Amino acid sequence: MKSSYLKLIAVALLVTTVSEAKVHLFLLSGQSNMGGLNPDASFTPTVKKAFSKDTCIVVKSAQGGQPIRRWYKQWKPAKGESPAATGDLYDKLIRAMVTAVGDQKVDTVTFVWMQGERDAKEKHGSVYAKSLKGLVEQLSKDLGRGDLNFVIGRLSDFGNNPGRNYADWDTVRKAQVQVAEDSPRGAWVDTDDLNGKNDGLHYDKPGYVELGRRFAQSSIELVKKSTK
Repeated sequence: MKSSYLKLIAVALLVTTVSEAKVHLFLLSGQSNMGGLNPDASFTPTVKKAFSKDTCIVVKSAQGGQPIRRWYKQWKPAKGESPAATGDLYDKLIRAMVTAVGDQKVDTVTFVWMQGERDAKEKHGSVYAKSLKGLVEQLSKDLGRGDLNFVIGRLSDFGNNPGRNYADWDTVRKAQVQVAEDSPRGAWVDTDDLNGKNDGLHYDKPGYVELGRRFAQSSIELVKKSTK
């Protein structure tokens, strides 16, 4: 049974066909490198410029250091039963979306995802592709949007550098590319050059600005492709 907040958005997310002006919804979520992104610095201005005659709603809900199981409710480890999935951060994202959308009719929805560091560190790389694909399908089903677009930020090469023992880092990176490239509605962005002079796990200020711009550009391409 759908939870009450999903029932509230059932009407709001129907495709509008009677008006020339459109409403584009962008949902940004993930862990710390999404948390460090300020949409107003580059993402929101870029999509608003591209769709100047339309309305763009940008919703960001992120929390640092969190695994994908806090979004994907059917997550399972490769072996054993623990840890368990909760999906609580997914529910938080949906609540934020409901508030932002209100009674507006939405024409396109694009999900932007920047996460995976925690899963790589916990060595859950073998189930990451299945989990990420499942998360996209979960959102698509809950919103009743078979036309959901999604953009994935691939982990930077931080964990592949000598001295950093993250065995699943490259597995997660490859999974992110795979999920994006397997779908005509998916795209991924490169982040290898965004972590600044210190080559840290987190990006520097210019890196976050550029990340927002890359996310926006990929989102714009998907939206324009899907609305031709």
